[in-house]
Amino acid sequence: MVLPVTPRHSVTSFIQIEPPAVGFELNHEEEMTDPISVVVLSTGLDNFKDIRRALTAESRVKLLAGGNDIDQLYEEIVRLKPAAAVIALGQNADHAVRFIERLNSECPKTAIISAAQDASPDLILKSLRAGAREFLRIPISADELRTVLDRISEFCHKQLVEAPRKQGRMIAVFSSKGGCGTSFIATNFAAATNAKTILVDLNLQAGDLPLFLGVEPKYSISDMVEKRNRLDEALINTLVTPHSKNLWLLAAPREADSADEIEPQHVFEVLQKLREHYDYIVLDPQHTFDSITLAALDQSDEIVLILTLDIPAIRSTQRALEIFDRLGYPRKKVRIVVNRWSKQIDLDLRQVEKFLGEPAVGFVPSEYQTAVNSINLGTPLVQSEPTSKIALEIRRIAQEISLGVMPLSEATPRRTFWSSFLKKQPAQVQAQAQFNLQTSMEKI
Repeated sequence: MVLPVTPRHSVTSFIQIEPPAVGFELNHEEEMTDPISVVVLSTGLDNFKDIRRALTAESRVKLLAGGNDIDQLYEEIVRLKPAAAVIALGQNADHAVRFIERLNSECPKTAIISAAQDASPDLILKSLRAGAREFLRIPISADELRTVLDRISEFCHKQLVEAPRKQGRMIAVFSSKGGCGTSFIATNFAAATNAKTILVDLNLQAGDLPLFLGVEPKYSISDMVEKRNRLDEALINTLVTPHSKNLWLLAAPREADSADEIEPQHVFEVLQKLREHYDYIVLDPQHTFDSITLAALDQSDEIVLILTLDIPAIRSTQRALEIFDRLGYPRKKVRIVVNRWSKQIDLDLRQVEKFLGEPAVGFVPSEYQTAVNSINLGTPLVQSEPTSKIALEIRRIAQEISLGVMPLSEATPRRTFWSSFLKKQPAQVQAQAQFNLQTSMEKI
């Protein structure tokens, strides 16, 4: 048990150590250095007393907690985030080694020091392989402790001066109308990037992105939400599902009940953590403006707004743009992409763009069988058929968005493509299509 008590209590207690006694001299270097915060795990009272005595004699050490309960002490390590943890290898050495492995995986910024009395070389090596950075023999020599603390201090300093990781770019692939192919586009967009990318399924009630990637996730976003207060690179890697060299998936919950416990703030915190570890974060939100979707859209650097060239989808896209305006999103944040384009569609693109007030930056052609085959195979089309028309267009859009380039004059493939198509249409057909679209728009 770990309880808040004074230093005179037993090893099972949570302890706090007072500063050095008056008259204890500190050299200038020690005065100017932040103290090394430490916690201690020891199942033996004698070992604990020896470790405590040695640590409190060092002016640059601040002992935060100590105890013999692994689970409760782990909670204190997560909460206090100490610079170092001293783990005594007593009678239950195997338990202590497993705890070292856990700390090394889930709390990598805490340096682990194993300690033991009459430890065999094999046990010392075992603790170091588990993740301990240093080893101390009990009873602890003052000189040996200073050497270890010097190295721990250097380890902490390196972490402080380490350059912060550049924030990853977050892109939401969204449509306020279902059936426009957002999951297909999001999956292929994520697979098309040549950088460390994570695809996040935010359709919490009915997400099916694992089918698009042919994977079976062991964990989901609900697990990451549950552990959000101690997320680091090692833990994130455990909770996401790898697909290829540069692509990982954070799946939606398998059980709908788990989704009910996820709140917008939880999603916000998880996405912020993912930004620190991935170059690209591609989101596939629900087709509604619920609070979780809005939390994701708010954080996104760009929103790829998907529509198909039919009146319901165009109307839904117009309403989405109006909502974005009310939310204060700049128009440059939104990129419109037409999916399932076909020459058989009568609607004139220029009239659609005029109606929406925004140009489309990409046109993914309609190749039903090709797209369905890739979904059934569980392989993104940009990987299974990289030279297909769909894959080439998705790659072009991915490159344009990653570079942040939107000027319509630079979208040469799209302008050339549509110009050649319009030239092939008889003037009467163009006029009739334009009239039909205008008539339909007036009814919206």
